[in-house]
Amino acid sequence: MASLICGAALSFVDISAADLLAKAGLTPQRVVELVQEAFAWALPNMLLGSMIIVPLWCVAYMLRPPRG
Repeated sequence: MASLICGAALSFVDISAADLLAKAGLTPQRVVELVQEAFAWALPNMLLGSMIIVPLWCVAYMLRPPRG
């Protein structure tokens, strides 16, 4: 809801996302590249972490005392 209100207010004063990106020295293509680079970095790390966390969670779940 806050994003919608903020976007409407910025639109009312004639400020676009392209204007904000230009002031930050970015282009929409560079933002896409940055997101792709972040995803390329994060995915292998998430997979590596899940190779440790998921088996530990499974063992901890199996060793829990029974309920009720």
